[in-house]
Amino acid sequence: MAQRPKITVYGNEYCSYCLAARLLLKKKGLEFEDVLVTSDPSLRDEMERLSGSTSVPQVFIDGVSIGGFDELYVMDQKGELDRLTARCATAASD
Repeated sequence: MAQRPKITVYGNEYCSYCLAARLLLKKKGLEFEDVLVTSDPSLRDEMERLSGSTSVPQVFIDGVSIGGFDELYVMDQKGELDRLTARCATAASD
């Protein structure tokens, strides 16, 4: 069975864009690690170092920063999210 890509969402509990990103990924049937940065400065620092951004959410697919919810949404609308996750799963099964 093909392995799904590792998806990580850095966000907080109160951000509507964080919620929207989580819901989009769940709707697509994609599992993800939900990293809450609200009360942990070290996790926020990690997110900023990895993404180069201070805003939440920050979404990573197999360690590659794709940006926030807007970028995730555009990827989904263009079919790129499906292609990327399929390609990652195919590569993992090779």
